[in-house]
Amino acid sequence: MTNTWVLLFMLLENEPLIRMAVFAACLTAFGLSEAVIPRRKLRFDRRVRWPANLAFTLLNTILIRVLFPLAAVSFAASLETPGLLGLAGLTGLPCAIVAVILLDLAIYTQHVIFHRVPLLWRLHRMHHSDNDLDVTSGFRFHPLEMLLSMLIKLLLIWILGAPAIAVLLFELLLSSGALFSHANIRLPGLLDTGLRLLIVTPDMHRVHHSIQPEETNSNFGFNLSIWDRLFGTYKQQPDAGHAGMTIGLAETQDINEQRIAQMLTLPFRD
Repeated sequence: MTNTWVLLFMLLENEPLIRMAVFAACLTAFGLSEAVIPRRKLRFDRRVRWPANLAFTLLNTILIRVLFPLAAVSFAASLETPGLLGLAGLTGLPCAIVAVILLDLAIYTQHVIFHRVPLLWRLHRMHHSDNDLDVTSGFRFHPLEMLLSMLIKLLLIWILGAPAIAVLLFELLLSSGALFSHANIRLPGLLDTGLRLLIVTPDMHRVHHSIQPEETNSNFGFNLSIWDRLFGTYKQQPDAGHAGMTIGLAETQDINEQRIAQMLTLPFRD
């Protein structure tokens, strides 16, 4: 038992380094896979899109660290009240598992709300303005959306009383899952079918980035695929097929919309 607590302490103590290492490993692995087994031919050269997408990744990371010095994992570790999970009598591994599942459900729900509420959609549509979809799209979010999402996440952690180790696991799943689901990777049909029974695959999430509104408003899941099936937002394939579908928004198809200034001001333009 002592060794377990020592391991947990080491994981939490080195949380920023662990998250950075997992992010770098996934970005590299999925980026290389895109070059070897691409699912779609990209419309624009990576040199056009990647600098802006990666710039927002860096900008958002800095903003979160500056405005929220106490990261989600540290915040969870500092909680002194039990939260709903504690009041339900959950402890140890069962508590951590339930916390991860509920946090994933919360992210799905938040995603749906950001599509349904016009003011929030203005922020979120920057993510959908990418005219191609690849591993860098997974962290292409407007800074205001990222800050709002962080506030929501901290509130959920407080309400649930989620243990720090569960929050760390969820954060790792969220970041690696975002990179994987946005990756331009061709998976064998049987593998994709099997994986999407549990998790969101690139083919499943690509439908969500279709220019067609009814497809944009489907497949909201980030990690677990069950929520879309359970709440009736699941669409198996795009109507035009993965090779024929158009990615992005109708109003942002021009290449100039991929510039940093245009992306930042998109929420404030009609």
